[in-house]
Amino acid sequence: MKYPIYEHFYAFQGEGNHMGIAAYFIRLYGCPLQCPWCDSAGTWHKDYVPEQISKLNENEIGELLQNHKFKFVVITGGEPAIFDLFAITGLKGIRFHLETSGAFKIKGNFDWITVSPKWDKMPLPENILLANELKIIVEDENSIQKWIDAIPEILNNQNIWLHPEWSQKNNPKVLNSISSWVKESEYNFRAGYQLHKLYKVDNLDTNSKPLTPLGGKIENGY
Repeated sequence: MKYPIYEHFYAFQGEGNHMGIAAYFIRLYGCPLQCPWCDSAGTWHKDYVPEQISKLNENEIGELLQNHKFKFVVITGGEPAIFDLFAITGLKGIRFHLETSGAFKIKGNFDWITVSPKWDKMPLPENILLANELKIIVEDENSIQKWIDAIPEILNNQNIWLHPEWSQKNNPKVLNSISSWVKESEYNFRAGYQLHKLYKVDNLDTNSKPLTPLGGKIENGY
């Protein structure tokens, strides 16, 4: 099987439980959800489609990973779970992490699964159970309660990260909402951020694509 590779690069994980740890990222092309604030709009937006998308099989992907001192490989997108990932995750001696919306059946063997639910297509119940951590995108001061009402099962997870939607990262209502839930809730909420963007570590690897505007809209910023 050939996988469409939007970009691949060596950096560190900027989010969640493995924040700050060296990781190799493989970002697959394609996403049916197309969130209006997506920070990887180049994987689906018609105005930012790369001139060429490499299509590689698992052995060719394995060659990309040689000579790097990563602790794990992150398969991300786009939405990586629209692909059968058993071939990639069958590469020996590598720990694989998945970042997914959870809306599609997961086909692969992963050591860690991050589910970040999206409103356009709700996560499958089995993927909420499989998730080692959840990443809730906080779009406004009411987002957290909305997600609890929509999927109360998320409260059973031991690692519930609350991330400000990036165009709202300086919005005091959003940040105060996250702070309040972390401080006052009995559940396992944790304040999250995108540390890699502060360091701009992805861009240190020349294989990383240039930034695209959030959701493909210049007015949203980067």
